Amino acid sequence: MEKIPMTIAGERALRERLKHLKEVERPGVVRAIEEARAHGDLSENAEYHSAREKQGIVEAQIRDLEDRLGRAEVIDTSKLGGSKVVFGATVVLEDGESDEQVTYQIVGTEEADPKAGRISYTSPLARAIIGKKEGDFVQFRAPAGVREYEVIEVRFE
Repeated sequence: MEKIPMTIAGERALRERLKHLKEVERPGVVRAIEEARAHGDLSENAEYHSAREKQGIVEAQIRDLEDRLGRAEVIDTSKLGGSKVVFGATVVLEDGESDEQVTYQIVGTEEADPKAGRISYTSPLARAIIGKKEGDFVQFRAPAGVREYEVIEVRFE
């Protein structure tokens, strides 16, 4: 089984989602099934079939989260250091064309959210900057074409 790298915050978020599914969603679906059964004939009971379908979805999500958590390789980014970009690093980049600065943390695929400044280690940008250090220039192919950035700062939080 392939390990899934993630930060402590990423693992915490998955555990919270799993807890919510088990403690809120699952019991709610069970109640909905019980209520629909009380209405009589199950063969023509749309509420029952809908609740059973929702139950299947919730159970699949629970199994998926349990699998991902079981394969998680949690990396404590506060214990990392150095001058090179690695998983967990927060990197300040300067766009070669606009001189605009952007900041990203390199995280696992489960917790990536580019709008929140977290990019997956498998993304083209992350693959281009991993292993680089402050002052290095990187080029990578983005959907809008080839982009160039300078690594301004590498830090670990």
